[in-house]
Amino acid sequence: MAEAAVDTVASVPVAVIGAGPAGLMLAHRLGRAGVDTIVVDTRTRHEIETTQRAGILEADAARDLVETGVSDRILREGHEHEGTELRFGGRPHRIDFKALVGESVWLYPQTDVFVDLANARDRDGGTVHFGVTDTEVLDVTTAAPRVRYTAPDGSRHEIRARYVVGADGSRSMCRNLVPEDRRTRYGKDYPFAWFGIMAEAPASAPELVYAHSEHGFALISQRTESVQRMYFQCSPDESVDAWPDDRIWETLQARVAGEDGFRLKEGPILEKSVLRFRSFVQEPMRWGSLALAGDAAHTVPPTGARGLNLALHDVKVLADVLLRALGGADDTALDEYQPRALRRVWRSQNFSHWMTQLLHTAPGASSFDLRRQFGELDNVVGTRAGRAYLAEQYTGWPVNSRA
Repeated sequence: MAEAAVDTVASVPVAVIGAGPAGLMLAHRLGRAGVDTIVVDTRTRHEIETTQRAGILEADAARDLVETGVSDRILREGHEHEGTELRFGGRPHRIDFKALVGESVWLYPQTDVFVDLANARDRDGGTVHFGVTDTEVLDVTTAAPRVRYTAPDGSRHEIRARYVVGADGSRSMCRNLVPEDRRTRYGKDYPFAWFGIMAEAPASAPELVYAHSEHGFALISQRTESVQRMYFQCSPDESVDAWPDDRIWETLQARVAGEDGFRLKEGPILEKSVLRFRSFVQEPMRWGSLALAGDAAHTVPPTGARGLNLALHDVKVLADVLLRALGGADDTALDEYQPRALRRVWRSQNFSHWMTQLLHTAPGASSFDLRRQFGELDNVVGTRAGRAYLAEQYTGWPVNSRA
């Protein structure tokens, strides 16, 4: 059957499916090296800008935003966190990242990372098409893959590229282009979820607080001086309609309560949601002229704050191998992508899983299980080796470490 006609045909070295932070950061890195890209996304720019996502950036990821010329806004409007707090047994225990590994993390919402990258693409003349439909990726096993899509005005377009990158998120269409009998999918479903809120209130703590108690897990985070983000463990099938504001605050207060008298600062709840999560990895991350990056290839539980950071690390590696491939090394350079990316992916999966099982109460957990968790938490906070392990993992194995 003959293919339908298209209205325009464009040729670029790299076509990118997905205009989230991973896709835009890849386009930005390639653009700085003189390589043109076209990025397409089914979502509108407004939809991406208004979707609330995680907000912790590793030390190197924060540096990369500044040093690659995306924006220095993180230094002006972000919040540097030199540590974090674990609360258990009714007591606070601070993990001092700076003292232990010489690095910090930055509280900077993913929506702001996206805005900075989208603005940088506009500033630098990059081509990004939002709100497209009927996206097709063709001929990925050849040296001339193509992308076809319908623009918001109904016109049909084709991109001819040397390489295509699938950065189209956790519901990726591109990952399915790897034949079923040639791919392996690893996954783990968790028997709990997070009930998340955005509240209009002052910050309750200067840094993130991870709380484990007999009542269950809670995470106290921040967004701005007047808006805070908080979560507590719940059932995956929990309904937000069953949770009036008073019940939410009562639950959160019980989970952070302790002998130090710590209490959350309350205020009107602006948003409620249930965040289900799982661990997932697809291998291979490259198939012919197609490479997968970010959530298209892997997802992690949010406990360890790795998702966005992993995506940015993927495209850092991918930009390097793509530039060498396009510069004459051909596909042999791309052979390096998966092993280099997967090393960090699986280390991050391990850390995220460890943090999740360390802090959450599994359904049906016994009193022994709870006391064993207290013992593990005490091992973490009570020894320098335990604190340093958490600090190094959480800050992302920065460049001054031996990782």
